[in-house]
Amino acid sequence: MLVLQLLMLGLADDSALHGPTFTQEPTDVIFPLDPEEKNVRLSCEVQGNPKPTLRWKVNGFEVVSAVDGRYVLEDGGLVINNPNKTQDTGTYQCIASNSFGTIVSREAKLQFAYLENFVTRTRNTVSVREGQGMVLLCGPPPHSGELTYAWIFNEYPPFVQQDNRRFVSQETGNLYIAKVERSDVGNYTCVVTNTVTNTRVLGPPTPLILKHDGVMGEYEPKIEVHFPETVPSAKGTTVKLECFALGNPVPTISWRRADGKQISRKVRRHRTSGVLEIPNFQQEDAGLYECVAENSRGKNVARGQLTFYAHPNWIQKINDAHIAIEENIFWECRASGRPKPSYSWLKNGRELVTRDRVQIEHGALTITSVNVSDSGMYQCVAENRHGTIYASAELRVIAVGPDFSKTFVKRQTLAKVGGAVIVECKPKASPRPSITWKKGRDILKENERITVLEDGSLRIANITKSDAGAYTCMASNHFGTATSTGNLVVKDATQVIVPPSSMDVTVGESIVLPCQVTHDASLDVTFSWVFNGQLIDFEKDGDHYERVGGQDSAGDLMIRSIQLKHAGKYICLVHTSVDKLSAGADLVVRGPPGAPDALTVEEITDTTAQLSWMPGVDNHSPITVYVVQARTPFSVGWQAVNTVPEIIDGRSFTATVVGLNPWVEYEFRVIATNLIGIGEPSKPSDKRRTEEALPEVTPGNVSGGGGTKSELVITWEPVPEELQNGGGFGYVVAFRPFGTVSWMQTVVASSDASRYVFRNESLPPFSPYEVKVGVYNNRGEGSFSPVTVVYSAEEEPSRAPPAVFARSLSASDMEVSWVAVPENLNKGRIQGYEVRYWRHDDKEENARKLRTIGNQTSIKISNLKGSESYLLAVKAFNTAGTGPSSAIINVTMRKPPPSQPPGNVSWNSSDSKIIVRWDQVKALENESEVKGYKVFYRWSRQSITSVIETNQTSVELSLPFDEDYIIEIKPFSEGGDGRSSEQIRIPKSSNAYARGSGASTSNACTLSAISTIMISLTARSSL
Repeated sequence: MLVLQLLMLGLADDSALHGPTFTQEPTDVIFPLDPEEKNVRLSCEVQGNPKPTLRWKVNGFEVVSAVDGRYVLEDGGLVINNPNKTQDTGTYQCIASNSFGTIVSREAKLQFAYLENFVTRTRNTVSVREGQGMVLLCGPPPHSGELTYAWIFNEYPPFVQQDNRRFVSQETGNLYIAKVERSDVGNYTCVVTNTVTNTRVLGPPTPLILKHDGVMGEYEPKIEVHFPETVPSAKGTTVKLECFALGNPVPTISWRRADGKQISRKVRRHRTSGVLEIPNFQQEDAGLYECVAENSRGKNVARGQLTFYAHPNWIQKINDAHIAIEENIFWECRASGRPKPSYSWLKNGRELVTRDRVQIEHGALTITSVNVSDSGMYQCVAENRHGTIYASAELRVIAVGPDFSKTFVKRQTLAKVGGAVIVECKPKASPRPSITWKKGRDILKENERITVLEDGSLRIANITKSDAGAYTCMASNHFGTATSTGNLVVKDATQVIVPPSSMDVTVGESIVLPCQVTHDASLDVTFSWVFNGQLIDFEKDGDHYERVGGQDSAGDLMIRSIQLKHAGKYICLVHTSVDKLSAGADLVVRGPPGAPDALTVEEITDTTAQLSWMPGVDNHSPITVYVVQARTPFSVGWQAVNTVPEIIDGRSFTATVVGLNPWVEYEFRVIATNLIGIGEPSKPSDKRRTEEALPEVTPGNVSGGGGTKSELVITWEPVPEELQNGGGFGYVVAFRPFGTVSWMQTVVASSDASRYVFRNESLPPFSPYEVKVGVYNNRGEGSFSPVTVVYSAEEEPSRAPPAVFARSLSASDMEVSWVAVPENLNKGRIQGYEVRYWRHDDKEENARKLRTIGNQTSIKISNLKGSESYLLAVKAFNTAGTGPSSAIINVTMRKPPPSQPPGNVSWNSSDSKIIVRWDQVKALENESEVKGYKVFYRWSRQSITSVIETNQTSVELSLPFDEDYIIEIKPFSEGGDGRSSEQIRIPKSSNAYARGSGASTSNACTLSAISTIMISLTARSSL
């Protein structure tokens, strides 16, 4: 019957049936004795199939709810109604059972929190001297649960505020005053609060008075509050150490570690420094701590050892095991903890001991040759004095006959001729069955080709076509026999007939690596390619790789635009359902060389640098030449430099760079070249500065002149920094009056300077000086620039131009003229004249300016406004400035020209003449009177215009017949030309008689070819 039950369990779904496991275990409870709370609940939740039943134990005895009605089982939890601290305080444990076994939970403690009232109603008066230290005892009433303490001074609500003089111990509740002052006199009441029940009680008040026998003198600190000599501290908890001293003056409190280590940064010191708080206590926080109390009279030290302990915590748990009958089971559990945990084992909630087949050693359990009776729930228990933990697992011993329902022999197995095949036979059975194989109806016998493996599988080597057929696996044990049959199908082997061949190519070329096979016609073939051990992704790398071939027996690989990175091993992988084979080839890619390595500046002088380097890869083409390049802060990118030897062959790894500028910071790089091309440059060398040298380059474009009175201005173009050859660069400016021998010199100690001004009141104006500019640096002086002549500053002109005259030429143009200033009457040289003009209603500072050069004594001013009055004045000028102004004169501009254009322009031709007519233009009141008209005409294909002036309203023209003409008319007056009429076009014509007007340009006429222009007797010509 037992065997049948186990057989059914073995065939059932293992994931559906299992032993009990806890999803929630009971935890410690501190229950407040509060009339509002009528019950306490201990939780326990468990899973299992079949559904487990739950029981409870209290202090080792099973709880029977039928006997004590206060205990109620509710959803697996234990509810205690009307809990009693005398009866119900203790340890509780949950027990879960189903048909697979029993497990027990961790033990949970139930405690009751309460706080009784103070019994004493009055306390004696405490009498102390001023300056003396004092302790007021709290003496809390009977209680359970964590307490906090505070003190009321005189009447509620003022609480005693803790500082460096006053301290309330949260260990004893006592109030400590390091040095009593007159303000401390009064009544003190201890307030005790239970943090669990949240209840508060007040003790009787304690009066504090001062003695009248004098003030207490100074004395050294006396530590009244100190932590124990040994403080056990749990891992991860917050540890608080208290320390406070009495003394006069009030002592200061400091903390330190006696072992010399620094106190961790996470440690917090409370405001008074009387409490040291260590959060998340760890092994490294353990050690000897010291509290130091100190004042001017001395110091005192309290010491205590913080020891580290840790509850057990699992490192390795045990797992469920399904073991075949007569096999062995080995479980091991390991836990951390301080002190080191001890181990014990439970089976179905009862202690397991070493006996016969069962061996227990520390956290390891071994059961040899398991039988059905060994099935059940096992628990590994790890404990030290700080706690106990449980790990559970189920042992299921399986005893069942062979079963192929889930592991049939494969219905069809494919194999290739000459190959090997394994036909698996893995029935579910316990104990392990014996295996026999048949081909068809005949039992197979093992030989050098046919082998039955240890797990029962059949292996056939060196397969032939005759091996094809039906194969049956027969499995047997004590509980039965079962069989399963499958077919072996033998196929022809696949062979590579055109494998890829190794190749040598150049960067940029394209190639095809062949891969062609013969195979069994009934099999599908797939090709894939591996490059340097990585499968080629044809979608990702499609820019370079493509499969070509076009038939099922070819898997050729095309590689386009080959790069250096494509060099390596290529393997063609051929797959069918019966075999796998491969063929490989090496691809060598020749390309430009790689970057040279380890470039070093071995030595550097003022103009040379000795370089060395290591060659990079030559990419299968020998390096022929190296080129050296340099870069400075002043160059545009990298520049080729001169070297010795001039041409560096590919076998040389040193060179000397020449022609460098002194005192310039250089970087160098080397580039290799081979027959394929130019390679990548090396990494830049370290920056190195060439040595200093005497300056060689002189300033350019030395000149000067100008400035103010008594000045000699000398200018030059500064020498660029890269040509200064050293630090401390500056200029030496030398000058002397023209025709003299001795030079005057001055130093300009700025490398950026471009100007020097020599000032001397005795300096004659506009006198010639010979000037040269030299250079120097830290190494000494260089040469001077070529000598040039510069004139000293001149004086402004001293006379104003006489006889200034101005007249209006038109409404927009004015002519100004004056008499030149005689040079014999003027101190300064005159370079020209400046005319300033402004409208009569404007300010002089807004005047516009025009200048003439040299002896020019007149100027035309345009773009003025008609009928407006203008003021103007003239000054002489030179490089020193302008001279005095002439007298201001007033000019009124002429009226504007007529604003109306000539209207009704018409024309007619007769014989060889063209007559143009228009209406008279009448000027408005504010416009100049019309003096006549200007007739503008030109060939339509030319831009040159001819003009005829007339005081009539018509004109007679003789023009050639073979061209189109454009004509327009403008009135003119004293104010200038008025608005133009619309352009009219007179077309060439074959008709000797035609008419037209400004609105018509399509009349055709034929004109005689006369090249002269005839004008009526009343017209005057102005060509």
